[in-house]
Amino acid sequence: MKNNELITKLNEDNIDSMFVYKPENIKYISDFYPSSFAYLIITDEPVLYVNSIDKEDASNLSQVEVRDVKKLSQIKEELTGKIAVEESLEFSMAKYLSDNLNDLSVSGVIEDLRKTKTDEEITKIKNSIAIAENAIGEIDFTSTEKYAAATLEFDMTINGSIKPAFDTIVASGKRSSMPHSVTSMNRVETPIVVDWGAKYDHYCSDITRTFIDSERQEEIWNIVLEAQTAAIKTICPGVEISEVDKAARDVITEYGYGEYFIHSTGHGFGLDIHENPNVSKNSNGVLEENMVITAEPGIYIPGEFGVRIEDDILVKKNPKQLTTLDKKLDFLL
Repeated sequence: MKNNELITKLNEDNIDSMFVYKPENIKYISDFYPSSFAYLIITDEPVLYVNSIDKEDASNLSQVEVRDVKKLSQIKEELTGKIAVEESLEFSMAKYLSDNLNDLSVSGVIEDLRKTKTDEEITKIKNSIAIAENAIGEIDFTSTEKYAAATLEFDMTINGSIKPAFDTIVASGKRSSMPHSVTSMNRVETPIVVDWGAKYDHYCSDITRTFIDSERQEEIWNIVLEAQTAAIKTICPGVEISEVDKAARDVITEYGYGEYFIHSTGHGFGLDIHENPNVSKNSNGVLEENMVITAEPGIYIPGEFGVRIEDDILVKKNPKQLTTLDKKLDFLL
């Protein structure tokens, strides 16, 4: 079905063939994630070209025909007519694929298809979430931030995660006011922002919890929770994406902390940790059924501390929160 949809959309755009190089897009179309040099040629009959070290796995897993990889100079004859390449492809490689740049176009068609998830993809995301959620109970805050992150990542790995979905964030004390703080060798203080995710069959999860231990921290935590709740309530097919961000931002602004909410309210994810749509005040377009997005407002007060709460939401008429963890996990301190 994915391939039929893709070929239909390429035909609508008068594209005769497409060169696919990004591993996540190859995985999406073929169900095989290459570990080495590989590319996919999309025509009426897609073909996956893989290195010999991937040949056995690819032959067992791929949903499209598998062949031994050829030099790029040898595949020009298979890329006929109007050729599409991915937005992420380096220009030097794109230019190499066609002698006539007028026959070459950049297409985001696969990324557009990836915005909404199939039932199978949703199941894989749920499995990824379950691995990540189970692991948080094993986190060890008795040493450094790096040690805490390592204990979390270790538990995810031994329970089925291919690797972390991104570099795990453990930011504590004053460092928690930096949303993407690099986890340090500092001993853990409070509050503690932990942002983590697993990868199950290459599908990501993305969760954040903030561990608090004072009335001041709880005051900010409650505002962030109220903002997240407001955002989630707006999520529905057909809703302007910017309205989700506005719902969270309005709550935080009403409490006088608008200037300390310094990132967007969320983003799509799946095979990549950041996919369309971006859920920000500048976003265009509307939510579509079966998109999976994060809801992650935050307040970050420089020199003091930060708070973020993040959950994974499936877009339905009644939004479904896929994450099941308690919002407050102070019992782990």
